[in-house]
Amino acid sequence: MNKICLFAASACMILAFGSCKPKQSAYKAAYEQAKEKETTAPVEVVEEEVVEVAPVRPTTTSEVTRQEKIKPAQGEDGNHLKRYSVVIGSFKNRTNAYSLKERMQNEGYTPVLGENEQGMLRVIVTSFDDKGDAYESRNAIKRKYDPNFQDAWILERQY
Repeated sequence: MNKICLFAASACMILAFGSCKPKQSAYKAAYEQAKEKETTAPVEVVEEEVVEVAPVRPTTTSEVTRQEKIKPAQGEDGNHLKRYSVVIGSFKNRTNAYSLKERMQNEGYTPVLGENEQGMLRVIVTSFDDKGDAYESRNAIKRKYDPNFQDAWILERQY
């Protein structure tokens, strides 16, 4: 009796596993058909005309500036500091401030380190008498060094 049960179980297992043929051929056929449609489908080439638009500089800007009494840091040339400055970094640590200043000098800028009344060192890359020029410069720096310096801001110098 045990032999008959064992034989029946074996036969069921053979039939069960034997009847499950992989469907790979159906998937492969569908894949090949899709691939064929992809390669035979006509490709439309659309040419877009790119028109460059010069940025329009507003005559007045409503953006907020940060106002501080700032003086050139020790050993810095204060002749480059004007009323509106683009600040790309603020540091309490002198080493970090001088490191960023040196990096910007290597990029061709004439950065100046300014120190506020609380002792924070501001790394100023450009400085202007006109507020609009300062905003233009800040935006250009943000675009050029994206994603760095996205928090660059305008400092309005108080005397």
